[in-house]
Amino acid sequence: MNRERLYLFDTTLRDGAQTNGVDFTLRDKQLIAGMLDELGIDYIEGGYPGANPTDTELFANRPKLTRACFTAFGMTRRPGRSVSNDPGVASLLEAKADAICFVAKSSAYQVRVALETTKEENLSSIRESVKAAKSAGREVMLDCEHFFDGYKEDPEFALACAKAAYDSGARWVVLCDTNGGAMPHEIESIVTEVVKQIPGDHVGIHAHNDTEQAVANSLAAVRAGARQIQGTLNGLGERCGNANLCSLIPTLRLKSEFSDAFELGVSPEKMANLVKVSRTLDDMLNRAPNRHAAYVGESAFVTKTGIHASAMLKDPQTYEHVPPEAIGNHRKVLVSDQAGRSNVIAELERAGIPYDKNDPKLVRLVEELKDREAAGYAYESANASFDLLARRTLGRVPEYFRVEQFDVNVEQRYNANGQRITVAMAVVKVDVAGERLISAAEGNGPVNALDVALRKDLGKYQKYIERLKLIDYRVRILNGGTEAVTRVLIESEDENGERWTTIGVSPNIIDASFQALMDSVIYKLVKSGAPV
Repeated sequence: MNRERLYLFDTTLRDGAQTNGVDFTLRDKQLIAGMLDELGIDYIEGGYPGANPTDTELFANRPKLTRACFTAFGMTRRPGRSVSNDPGVASLLEAKADAICFVAKSSAYQVRVALETTKEENLSSIRESVKAAKSAGREVMLDCEHFFDGYKEDPEFALACAKAAYDSGARWVVLCDTNGGAMPHEIESIVTEVVKQIPGDHVGIHAHNDTEQAVANSLAAVRAGARQIQGTLNGLGERCGNANLCSLIPTLRLKSEFSDAFELGVSPEKMANLVKVSRTLDDMLNRAPNRHAAYVGESAFVTKTGIHASAMLKDPQTYEHVPPEAIGNHRKVLVSDQAGRSNVIAELERAGIPYDKNDPKLVRLVEELKDREAAGYAYESANASFDLLARRTLGRVPEYFRVEQFDVNVEQRYNANGQRITVAMAVVKVDVAGERLISAAEGNGPVNALDVALRKDLGKYQKYIERLKLIDYRVRILNGGTEAVTRVLIESEDENGERWTTIGVSPNIIDASFQALMDSVIYKLVKSGAPV
């Protein structure tokens, strides 16, 4: 059976960046773009070039993507200006992007009140902007802002806006439920009318979640003929968020209504990384993952004791609508944990760590992971620490050196210029093959001082770590109060540009940081094949 192609458009870096409390750095955006590309997303909207320095720099030095279409977002020309005299349009045309997604009003009310212009001027702006981008050799799409509210008020004008874009050469005309108030039956009914005038394989849906129905509205649009879905990872977005791609992707791949009818760019193999992608994003944003999120949440496949658990142990399908492994999640029966072994084996294979399926140490590794995750460790986001934990449990990590003691002091004092400064000093004592080495260092904070001191002199191993550098440091408090537990994630880079992440967990932030620092150094030695 021939299946239609359904395209996924991610706007995490643009619409998701409008989430309250979210502030992406340039490095964040580059990493997330790479993660989305690896997942198999068709379009990645990087942001609004010219609107802020981060987005401008992102498009000046665009991420290296292997398959996704990197997309710039911006407004059509302003009323009363020509395309050639509009700096916003100029920024879009100059951006290093494969596609341009314009946004324009498609509601007569919004044109009249928000833009204070005429319907015809709005239509001219759409036509001229799309044609200019098309002439520049870009794939073009138009987000029809407030489309569904506009259609209910004045369907003729809303359709005219969509048609103006399509007739001018837009590859996609995206219908936006900007205020997030439309119901699924309204979406389906209106999209059905739209695809009578614009082919469905040129129509997209952009749903906001203000009634908790963005995913349902997106699926309703697909049923009615739309063939592009816009959304964000973990449902990020302004107000209540956007359609959640972490819910949409598994539904489209695992529910026969959609999987039998459509092909996706996200393969089954890539979808098995969805939990990791979801939690990596949360860790980057220093947010607690939603444990009750559909498909990817920690509790999505948890069953408590009782008749449910009894049935689950006989056949998981009794209480699971899809296999958790398909998304990279795992089942857990709280009285008898069934999770872990298959996931651990998959991670061992990914890391290239040799193992024997009959080795009883595998059982110990699964139990160790459970205990550590209960204590606050999150290995989905700390690949190097998982690698070391696995190697240690299976008996394959040498003791290159032993830290006998470390000490950190922070003091405020006046410098030679009479300025009051805060200085951190760390002292680390290590034993390297029987040789005791003591190193001291100052830093702009206790973690920086510890990092410098630890890597200042490791004797015969110094040459392996000379070009190792710490490039990111993230802290999250796992619970409140005076007994709060701290999780620290450290990202490191070696001389070849390879990066890895390590983790530490402790009630003491310095101790958690030192755990992560130690793992980073030891991982580098293991990776380099340093001799014992």
